[in-house]
Amino acid sequence: MKKEDRSGLTALGSGKKAKPSKKLEAFPNRAPGRFYLVELETEEFTCLCPVTGQPDFARIIVRYVPDRLIVESKSLKLYFWSFRNEGRFHEHAVNAILDDLVKLLDPHWCLVEGRFHARGGIAINVHAESVKTREAREQFLPFKGSKD
Repeated sequence: MKKEDRSGLTALGSGKKAKPSKKLEAFPNRAPGRFYLVELETEEFTCLCPVTGQPDFARIIVRYVPDRLIVESKSLKLYFWSFRNEGRFHEHAVNAILDDLVKLLDPHWCLVEGRFHARGGIAINVHAESVKTREAREQFLPFKGSKD
């Protein structure tokens, strides 16, 4: 990693105790002329039901084709953590994640999936998508490497 790639990154290797943060960070894409897929996944996403206050647990999968920037993964981890004590409907949480990533990265294509664990006998899956470059979307959707 070149020094200029680390410029402005504050979450990674800061030596400070980690805490939840809404601050997403990015570094330069070294292959901006190529469509390639970045996939990030966590099984540890939690938020609260805005009505009952009970915790909701989800698997969040982010797939995107970067343009000029790539999200820094530790900042994404801290960002996900920031939802832990927030009351959000599942649909709103997934769309907020998509909006924030698109605002930061301006990717060619981005898909955020929230697969929420069943509560009351119903599991909720939310898929939110942003398309800037249709060719990037067509290359990776349907996602051929999916484990599902």
